[in-house]
Amino acid sequence: MSVAINGTNGITYNDGSLQPSAPVGRNLIINGNMAINQRGSASYDITGAVYTLDRYRGGASIASKFSIAQGTTTPPAGFTNYLQVTSSASTTIGSTNSYSFFQRVEGYNVADLNWGTSDAQTVTMSFWVRSTLTGTFGGKLQNSAQNRIYIFSYTISSANTWEKKTITVTGDTTGTWLTTNGVGLSINFSVGAGSGKEATAGSWGTDNIPIQPTGSTNVVATSGATWQITGLQLEAGTTATPFEHLQYGTQLALCQRYFEVVDTGSANAAYGTPGAVSSGRVGYISYTYNTSKRASPTVVMASGGTLSTLQTAGLNVASAYASTDIYPRFNPGSTFSSEL
Repeated sequence: MSVAINGTNGITYNDGSLQPSAPVGRNLIINGNMAINQRGSASYDITGAVYTLDRYRGGASIASKFSIAQGTTTPPAGFTNYLQVTSSASTTIGSTNSYSFFQRVEGYNVADLNWGTSDAQTVTMSFWVRSTLTGTFGGKLQNSAQNRIYIFSYTISSANTWEKKTITVTGDTTGTWLTTNGVGLSINFSVGAGSGKEATAGSWGTDNIPIQPTGSTNVVATSGATWQITGLQLEAGTTATPFEHLQYGTQLALCQRYFEVVDTGSANAAYGTPGAVSSGRVGYISYTYNTSKRASPTVVMASGGTLSTLQTAGLNVASAYASTDIYPRFNPGSTFSSEL
């Protein structure tokens, strides 16, 4: 992949996308190039509400009708990864059934949009998409209360061909939009829904039932059908700027605010120290996260560890102790989750 370096503008990739030399952060989507997959699964069977690639969650009315995977074999120019949906079978979709994946954007990150006020900013969403199917596709934007909904649509014209899509959405001047560490905005992409889950696209409404535009192509209705996306960007304004490429470490840190895995090379995976313990506690460890968490995380200790009791899990540090091992540790594979 070729690049052009300019001291003023930054790095321009051969697809026209830009890594600016100025401060970054215009893309409200985290992991828009689908590069981070901390959970590490090659494929995620969507059995209900299932976390997949970092910051993305699949949802299904009926389990195991589609899977999500991180693709690497046929990305568009300028990208190395994409998110792939694969239909598991030819599914007859009930009128109230729906299948989708989504990202929830933290309220702090959308506060500057001023939604819910007369100063609400217009936003533009852009992405690359490819499918074995053609036709009308779409999804929805919604607030945390799910009472402000915007159905969006786009068309895939050619099968098995990467196409770039741009959708501009007028900012919502009503409703309540959180600007704290809760769900500020949810972006849903539908891959299948019944007639009772469809509505006309292009305007704000209050009905939280629809998830896709009327007459949509349903990926899960065709066995083996695939749908792929990358370069997902949501930004203030009426123009889709080139995709904002972030350095891998920067993007990983953004993801780790919501989910972090203790890896085998982490210094934090080292053993704790004896001492400073009370009766029945012979070993203690304090684990400092790589990134401050959105909220106090849920901790899952990987098997094989020697910690018997989690003591605390705060925004920056988790601590635990063991009753039988003077050198306890959080085993590699332990996780800290504060997902939205």
